[in-house]
Amino acid sequence: MAADLIDVLARRVDFRKLSASQFVRLLETLHMLERAEAGVRLRGLSTETFVDVVARASKEQLRAVAEHPELRPLFLEETFRRMSEQFLAEKARSLSFVVTWRFHGGQGEGGFDRFQTVIEDGCCVSGTELGREPQTTVTIAAEDFFRVATGNAAVAALFVTGKVKVKGEYAPVVRLTSYFDIPKPESKPSALTDSR
Repeated sequence: MAADLIDVLARRVDFRKLSASQFVRLLETLHMLERAEAGVRLRGLSTETFVDVVARASKEQLRAVAEHPELRPLFLEETFRRMSEQFLAEKARSLSFVVTWRFHGGQGEGGFDRFQTVIEDGCCVSGTELGREPQTTVTIAAEDFFRVATGNAAVAALFVTGKVKVKGEYAPVVRLTSYFDIPKPESKPSALTDSR
């Protein structure tokens, strides 16, 4: 019931009417209710609604989340958790691939947050410290990663514009989203209101 409530709330809010700081305050409030065990969980958003929220959020709103000390790790962890859940094992059964993700502005070494995704034996696992040697390292802003991982931006387009840096094998990264069943956002952002 609470999961349905959070989905309904997230789908009803018109993010275009919120500034970046108001958007962050809304997410902070939902996260506070989760910590207070009030039955409302930001992590309880369905993947479909999570994808839709990212699709409807402006570039400035997503950047504000990426700069927030509590929401940034929450959104990164949720994005990676959902990637593992949406993984299409049958499409990647013969694939063996390790990618390290570096996100600008983090608390880790060199000012980056780091995650790693390992795809092998038909499984996908992501985490902050998997200790594997990567074939590819991807450096990307967290807000751009949120969009790529939810199917709201193409990694190839971000690579061409210089927003993604790839060290190592490039082709598997371009095909990476094809190994996941990413729900399509219900509402597409308007070209007139979206500032991406």
